[in-house]
Amino acid sequence: MKALKILTITLIALVVGIIVVGLALSSTYNVSRSIVIEASPAEVFSNVANFKQWKHWGVWFQRDPDMILTYSGEPASIGHKSVWKSDTQGNGEMKLTAIEKNKALEYDLYFPDIEMSSKGSMVISSVDNGTKVTWADSGDVGYDIVGRYFILFIEDMLGPDFEQGLKNLKERVEASKN
Repeated sequence: MKALKILTITLIALVVGIIVVGLALSSTYNVSRSIVIEASPAEVFSNVANFKQWKHWGVWFQRDPDMILTYSGEPASIGHKSVWKSDTQGNGEMKLTAIEKNKALEYDLYFPDIEMSSKGSMVISSVDNGTKVTWADSGDVGYDIVGRYFILFIEDMLGPDFEQGLKNLKERVEASKN
């Protein structure tokens, strides 16, 4: 009986500890990566402001060539939207919320299966040897304790995908010039 009491107290203390530590973790995250592409801002912008082009350079589309994609709204315009369904990459939607031609765009990202949303952006600027593209994603999981533990790993999960996506974008844009 004493062992059961010790086990119960230990389990309660462990659960309380997980909750307390979880609440102490940050609820926000920001992941960003940059690359320089030897092309004009307009050449880069046309590949990022039209979500139909993302399937040519985004890593998620390469991982699941059977992904079902639908689009709505005018490309490179506020309200342009991409919705996808994928057995391996998850389901989601992305909607353009702000745009500055050849300079920047912002989008809302939503994953209904895990009820997670975030805000993404692409900032495009001229540099000496081409165009610098910075791709960022940020979010806030609020008081979701599981979400707070999840974002401890988001940099390692999302960062490499952004890096590879930007490399693919660079190859695509630079190859189209030749």
